[in-house]
Amino acid sequence: MFATGGSVNQKSTRQDGKRIYLCIDLKTFYASVECVDRGLDTLVDNLVVADITRGRGTICLAITAAMKRLGIRNRCRIFEIPANVRYTVAQPRMRHYMEVSAQIYGTYLEYVSPEDIHVYSVDECFIDATPYLSLYSCDARAFALELMGAVKKRFGILATAGIGTNLFLAKVALDITAKHAGDGIGILDEELFRQHVWNHRPITDIWGIGPGIARRLERLGVLDLKGITQLPEEVIYKEFGVNAEYLIDHAWGQESCTMADIHTYRPSTSSLSKGQVLCRPYSFEEGRTILREMVESLSFDLLEKRAICDRISLYIGYAMPKNQTKARSPTIFVGEHGARNMAREPNLCATGSRKLPEQTGSFSLLFSHFDTLYRAITDEERTIKRLNIGVGNLIPEELRTCTLFNGCERETEERNLQGAILDVKHRYGKNALMRGVSYRKEATGRERNKQVGGHHA
Repeated sequence: MFATGGSVNQKSTRQDGKRIYLCIDLKTFYASVECVDRGLDTLVDNLVVADITRGRGTICLAITAAMKRLGIRNRCRIFEIPANVRYTVAQPRMRHYMEVSAQIYGTYLEYVSPEDIHVYSVDECFIDATPYLSLYSCDARAFALELMGAVKKRFGILATAGIGTNLFLAKVALDITAKHAGDGIGILDEELFRQHVWNHRPITDIWGIGPGIARRLERLGVLDLKGITQLPEEVIYKEFGVNAEYLIDHAWGQESCTMADIHTYRPSTSSLSKGQVLCRPYSFEEGRTILREMVESLSFDLLEKRAICDRISLYIGYAMPKNQTKARSPTIFVGEHGARNMAREPNLCATGSRKLPEQTGSFSLLFSHFDTLYRAITDEERTIKRLNIGVGNLIPEELRTCTLFNGCERETEERNLQGAILDVKHRYGKNALMRGVSYRKEATGRERNKQVGGHHA
């Protein structure tokens, strides 16, 4: 339970068996790292992290808190920044951000065991603080302030935190209430959750509820979490199936998952995927070039994992025709990341999946299947702006079933060749040995090999 002052009552916590979780976020992380390196202050100076070589339509990966106070939304595009705002542009350095993040994680490990921490993203983590409150003779707020202070002192980066009696409440406290707290710490238990979050809108600010779920809830007349609690459960289950259980629990501020559950979780099935947003509209044949590169990259990933698959999936996102404007249906939600148009654009994508006749990790076989699927679902008259591919039902390659007809020997030879190519890439760089197709004008493989997460390393 939480005392009226907002701190955790340790005695009652021990008695009722509730656990206390922290969710810590590094504020405007990429922008903060760039500010520290330049001797700037994220609270005072205007800075955006963006690759301006991609044009004024490029998305800002981060902006400083000072720019947010001017009403500029996070993840905006360069051209959306008002002309009268002067700012510094920092080229993304993803590898550097990952190194700083790892160092900050090392700082947390000076206070807590690895078993009690879960890295959620490059700038966010969960910590089970329960055993450490008595160890350090402090309450949860003091513990959060200690961790946040250590990060500020060593790295010059500000952090905010959410404190909750379960993982969900800690995350919601971070996302919803921490930003309104003077010390950057939000605190929620189930009672405070009902008081301060039940009626919060837009509902898409709540962890785990995206635009798709929000659309379906709105059709049921629900615009906030309290509305979910007032719906008959059979209505929610009819609309969302098994996922209704999560919606109902979260609407009441409940979450049964613990840190131990996270660390012991093993998925029943596994998959790999790759996606790419193209810098310009691509023709049907140019799209096949990108598809070939992506399938080869995915085959290398399978080889490194010593895995094979028997299912593929493909998503094609079309470019908006020049003579067509986006639908102007009402914008329902306005949140931290700006206005969200909740209407789906019709006929702007094509999707498909196939169960393969064999288990394989072979590039030649995988590309043959992907190419067949690509030709089957893609409209050749339209230009392409996005490609996503995936392989599923992964199993260790030693469990592959060989027959007289599936060419295991030939595939083994190809895998050996792929392994030799992979060794060269590991030793001399990803671009040391490339297929000729990657030297075509429309190819992106060589440039993407220099990037981390689609951005400059």
